Amino acid sequence: MSQQMNYQSAPMGAPAPQAARNGLGVAALVLGIIGFLSGLPMFLFWLAGPLGLLALIFGIVGTGRAKKGQATNKGAAITGTVLGALAIVLAIIGVIVSVLVVKSATETAVDEIKKQNGSSNSVKDLKAGAVAKYNNGLQVTVSKPSPYTVNPNTLIDGHTNGNKAWKVTVTIKNTGGKDYTNPLMTTDAEADGKKTEEVGDDKHGILHHDFEKTLSPNESSSVEMVFDAPPSAKELELKITPDLMLVPANWKLAL
Repeated sequence: MSQQMNYQSAPMGAPAPQAARNGLGVAALVLGIIGFLSGLPMFLFWLAGPLGLLALIFGIVGTGRAKKGQATNKGAAITGTVLGALAIVLAIIGVIVSVLVVKSATETAVDEIKKQNGSSNSVKDLKAGAVAKYNNGLQVTVSKPSPYTVNPNTLIDGHTNGNKAWKVTVTIKNTGGKDYTNPLMTTDAEADGKKTEEVGDDKHGILHHDFEKTLSPNESSSVEMVFDAPPSAKELELKITPDLMLVPANWKLAL
């Protein structure tokens, strides 16, 4: 009969205690404090928002570790979570306030521009010889159209065979008290509701516009412009923007 011998294993030592994982709770508290303080001035919303979000995330994770016994700073984690949430709220308020402030400032600037450069009279459906007046002292007039014979030898572009050409004189005058530098005039024309081209030759066309100069007070500058129109056209509608900062004026000229 064989003798069975039992051997008892040596008792194992108690496991070493694990260090508390308090890093996220501490980080949540620090980021929450900084985020909350950054949100108070409102204009630092761009800083308070991200810091608050990180504090909120770290605080939630840190609180979970504390509940599992892996961390010992549950209070710090909860405080960081609360401060993170408050920082996010302050950041949202800061965004809203900043947008409203920028919107208000923009509207004020636009109103000031309109006040300074807007028209002081109606600039719609003007007749030949009527004056478009602007608050900055600039005035624009357009003469009555007169027939113009296009010389095919000097024609550059803008004229179609069989169409009629009409010449108008556009005048810009500075009635303000200071120099007006380089008015940037643009034009758009229609004949009986259909877009028409400006005729360019050796005397007329965009290359010969003489408005790129400084107009002294009471000084004026004129340019002759020629527009192409179908032979049956009864009306030339000419829209002129005397400068990029000014509203366009619209002339309806009988042909």
